[in-house]
Amino acid sequence: KATPTPTQSFTFIINEEEKCKDKTPFLVLLISTTAAELQHRKAIRQSWGSEAAVPGADVVRLFMLGIDSKAANTGVLLTESEQYHDIIQQDFLDTYNNLTLKTLMGMRWVASYCSGTRFAMKTDSDVFVNTMHLIEKLLRPLPPPTQNYFTGHLMQGHSPIRNKDSKWYISEEEFPGNRYHPFCSGTGYVFSGDLAAKIVSASLVIEYIHLEDVYVGFCLNAKGVEIVPSPYSLFNLHKVPFSPCVYNQIITSHHIQPHEHILYWETLQEKKHAC
Repeated sequence: KATPTPTQSFTFIINEEEKCKDKTPFLVLLISTTAAELQHRKAIRQSWGSEAAVPGADVVRLFMLGIDSKAANTGVLLTESEQYHDIIQQDFLDTYNNLTLKTLMGMRWVASYCSGTRFAMKTDSDVFVNTMHLIEKLLRPLPPPTQNYFTGHLMQGHSPIRNKDSKWYISEEEFPGNRYHPFCSGTGYVFSGDLAAKIVSASLVIEYIHLEDVYVGFCLNAKGVEIVPSPYSLFNLHKVPFSPCVYNQIITSHHIQPHEHILYWETLQEKKHAC
């Protein structure tokens, strides 16, 4: 049964509606984070998430948050937002079960305030993204206009996990089916700007699933969008041991600490690597 998804009722408490007023970005980075992850955000701003990271490419960076139940960080967050203008926040509780709401907030933001962007990427604050490789090797070569494009680490033929100890557990009540549609791991997926509005519109009829990447897969399926498989090992679900020669050829690596964002990025900028 299709029930309206709960996104409808959420309101932006912190918004950046002017971000794309005077420009049409090549890429919008939507980075899922929580209020406490101050150091991660700081490191990402100084490294791969800098809006000047890729010469000649207009990049917009946004950190996505819900509200903290402890509400301890509200003042700090507003100050941070006023300083960097790269935070969006809606009034849902920032919990694991609400990650789908967070992603849909990002989709709604792109659809409402930056629909002209050529691409967007959703990722997490503990993921290293080689924005240079992403833009130069994967996205720039695509012929415009790019539409219905969605790629990442493809998960195909997966079934719901009914083991309550699993991080990916889902109850029969929440999802009675026995098969997921193809989806891409939420650690990092990339899509053409037109898809944001399509995913938002699908979310109005697709029943809520708290696993955000699975949910987006259902939205894509509803819109008849086929995921483009990405070349093997570009998008990594695990932490890839660092070496410049390897990191020059990948797009994502997971479980990254704040200092590693900076160290890895700075090392990649030293163009002396004989690989």
